Amino acid sequence: MFFKLKIFLYLIKIKIEKIIILITNGKYLKFKKYIYLISLKKSKFYKPFLKNKLDFLTLPIINKSIFMKNFNEINTCKISLKEASSLAKNSEKNRDFSPMIKNIAVGLSSGTSGNQGIFLVNENERAKWVAYMLDRVIKLSYRKRKIAFFLRSNNELYESSNSNFLQFNFFDIYIPIKNHIKRLNQLKPDILIAQPSVLKIICKYLDSKNLNIKPKRIISIAEVLTNEDKIFFEKKFKINIEEVYQCTEGFLASTCKEGILHFNEDFLIIEKKYINDKKTRFHPIITDLVRQSQPIVRYELNDVITENKKCKCGSKFLAIKSIDGRSDDIIKLVSNTNKKVSIFPDIIRNTIILSDNRINDYEIVQINKNTFELFIQSDCKQSYFNAKNALIKTFAKYNVHDINFILKNKLKHINGNKKRRVKNEYKK
Repeated sequence: MFFKLKIFLYLIKIKIEKIIILITNGKYLKFKKYIYLISLKKSKFYKPFLKNKLDFLTLPIINKSIFMKNFNEINTCKISLKEASSLAKNSEKNRDFSPMIKNIAVGLSSGTSGNQGIFLVNENERAKWVAYMLDRVIKLSYRKRKIAFFLRSNNELYESSNSNFLQFNFFDIYIPIKNHIKRLNQLKPDILIAQPSVLKIICKYLDSKNLNIKPKRIISIAEVLTNEDKIFFEKKFKINIEEVYQCTEGFLASTCKEGILHFNEDFLIIEKKYINDKKTRFHPIITDLVRQSQPIVRYELNDVITENKKCKCGSKFLAIKSIDGRSDDIIKLVSNTNKKVSIFPDIIRNTIILSDNRINDYEIVQINKNTFELFIQSDCKQSYFNAKNALIKTFAKYNVHDINFILKNKLKHINGNKKRRVKNEYKK
């Protein structure tokens, strides 16, 4: 009951802060940043950088590797990496995510970038997270709503806001989706929250008439929601698909009334590390002004973001045109003139999708400097050759030739991990 009161109070605070931010034209956010810098002195890692003055730009830009290497010094809970890792792994193994360390929730990221991350969240941060999700994603309503959310791990965090008006129901994606169908039919959720790869499977059960649900809202999470998937889901469910951009490092963005993702710049500082000459694509460097038990400060993500300069909704928060995958999955090739070539994942995705409208699913993996594994799911065998020829033409535009393709009969995707249709496993 006390925790739910905290959520309610934070909801009120969020509403008030929106008004204050609008009135002060950004001055309030500068004040929040100043207060946050003071709180960072509790972290052994950040304290030396703030010894002389509270200058945000003196703080180092870090990444996942640096973050995990300095786990013990960064967090302010006096929790060691060994202790947190042990609890998180046991929770994953036993599929019981309720145990905590000193009232600190411990979570394990999926580790799709090659190394897993550990995150710590205290009670206040959990309450704030729920409040922001209720405000930005679930939306407040006096009508009772049932929510089905598919995730790789449950947490007290997600079910903390259960009430007479809101009923959260966790569905474990490590359990085959077919085992969830009966429960889904009984629940008949008003809101369905799931990854695109899970929504794809759910659509198959809808087609087979084994599943009979008509959610009023669908929210895509965890994985990149490609434009072709968005169109497919909207046609299948006959509603607009919403999206949340969230990762281990925090709740980053959600869609506005126009269906455009906006960064949550009322509690995030977003710096942009541009990765192309036109300055349209960047890596977000994030600072989360909510997280204090494990500060997320000037943390560079390897996600590739295409910026949206303007949104019709009128929000001043930074808009996202698309999330184009990760830098790890940029295709790296060498042209015939021995020039290094980089091709962004969205270019590869568009090439395959536009090559044949009979393609239902696909995956392309670069395994060495000139060889790709290519999986095409289609009712027509010709679709594979159409996709292959389209890719050859795309590569030729970059003066890259002599590419080899290996036909694959199944996806490399493992249920429970984030689905990536374009992968680069050639790391030289």
